[in-house]
Amino acid sequence: MDLDATDRRILTVLQRQGRITNAELAEQVNLSASACHRRVQRLEAEGYIDAYVALLNARRLDRPTTVFVEITLSGQADEVLEAFEREVRRVPDVLECHLMAGSADYLLKVVARDTEDFARIHRQQLARLPGVAQMHSSFSLRTVQQTTAIPV
Repeated sequence: MDLDATDRRILTVLQRQGRITNAELAEQVNLSASACHRRVQRLEAEGYIDAYVALLNARRLDRPTTVFVEITLSGQADEVLEAFEREVRRVPDVLECHLMAGSADYLLKVVARDTEDFARIHRQQLARLPGVAQMHSSFSLRTVQQTTAIPV
């Protein structure tokens, strides 16, 4: 399905205001409530909308420290990659894990209470992941830009 301008407006609004009512959304995108509802259902059914979530404040939840961890594995065999990916999914402090092209095999985004908490996560969880040969950690000093909104 090709997205038209109205679909794009719906997606843009929903990315920023996920709790908006259908009536409010319809008004913002100049549709009737029923037409808007049908479009949103279609966008969900066709996979343009994956999920609705609440974005939590990491500072308020005592996880103000963000660390980006580059991981190099001992090998590139499918079994090594699959074992690593299976286990990294089990680490609750890892918010994101990306298979990379470049010098590192994976890039992780990790949240922690502070440097001591990250040291614990590093020692007890990350260093024990299968196939890990090397890790380089970079601490975020300040978040300049952060969004979950994809340009549509």
